[in-house]
Amino acid sequence: MAISKKQGIAVGVGVVAVAAIVGGVIAAVNLNRPAEAEAASAPAPTTANVATDDIHWVHLDEPVADAVAALEASGFTPVEEGKLTVAHSAYLPPLGYIPEGETEAAGTEPNIGSLVAEALGLEYNPVVVAWADWPLGIQSGKYDLITSNVTVTEERKELYDFASYREDLLGFYVQSDSEIEKIEQAADISGLKIVVGSGTNQEQVLLAWNAELEAAGEAPAELQYYDDNAAAVLALQSGRVDATFGPNATSAWSARETGDTKLVGVVPGGWPLTANIAAATAKGNGLIEPVSIALNAIIEGGQYDEVLETWGLESERIEASEINPPGLPKS
Repeated sequence: MAISKKQGIAVGVGVVAVAAIVGGVIAAVNLNRPAEAEAASAPAPTTANVATDDIHWVHLDEPVADAVAALEASGFTPVEEGKLTVAHSAYLPPLGYIPEGETEAAGTEPNIGSLVAEALGLEYNPVVVAWADWPLGIQSGKYDLITSNVTVTEERKELYDFASYREDLLGFYVQSDSEIEKIEQAADISGLKIVVGSGTNQEQVLLAWNAELEAAGEAPAELQYYDDNAAAVLALQSGRVDATFGPNATSAWSARETGDTKLVGVVPGGWPLTANIAAATAKGNGLIEPVSIALNAIIEGGQYDEVLETWGLESERIEASEINPPGLPKS
């Protein structure tokens, strides 16, 4: 285990996780919202007090020959010769954040980016960027690649090429000692009090499930909205609500670090459609095929699983990276 549970997160992982669930405002986590809403709501980068020495970075022993050959054949020219400049937003563990006393981001997304660089035989050159800045930065060639929990959409595919590396999931979490063991469908939420963010994809899922319950003559779930995130955490801990429903990644981290909650169900981020998290490059620049080869190499080599296990995101694993998979439809 590479991350110290004793040290915790300075901002409070439980509060932060529910902040993402309740407010639906943290763009690095909930990326299925319209781009303009994401840009407007992105917070300043967050630092955390996990010591640098306690952060486990997964590395490759040597470049991946097929990926290097594909890069050479692609005609792609990096922003800086010999380097892969990778953009990351840094807001919350486990996806990306700035460890205390550091300037470079850590988390799943930076480690995936560094592994891709190593597989391509390039020096990893990370750049922390605001969420609103990456689209133009990738299009203009300021950054070669972004690995920052970006969801594939059909609209984005018009400007970017994608190579998938995680499934975008929403998670139901309950108290660790709760008798609730499974929430997978409408019938499972009947009569429950569930914390959810207003105006989010996850709220739309619950509203659809409630409509299904009401049509069947069953009691709907009672949706709970909290302006004060600490109060939402307290409500779950005290039993005033039964569950929270929001982006799985941050909630998984909170459950792993505190032990206070447990996962009882996941729903695709684009429900009822599957949503993919992917690395993105400028459209047609030749880089995406080498990146996909690199991602498949780390999946097959076990480094990918090691990253997910380190940060508690095993539930978001995919079997193989796909270039430009089906994206969420245009709104």
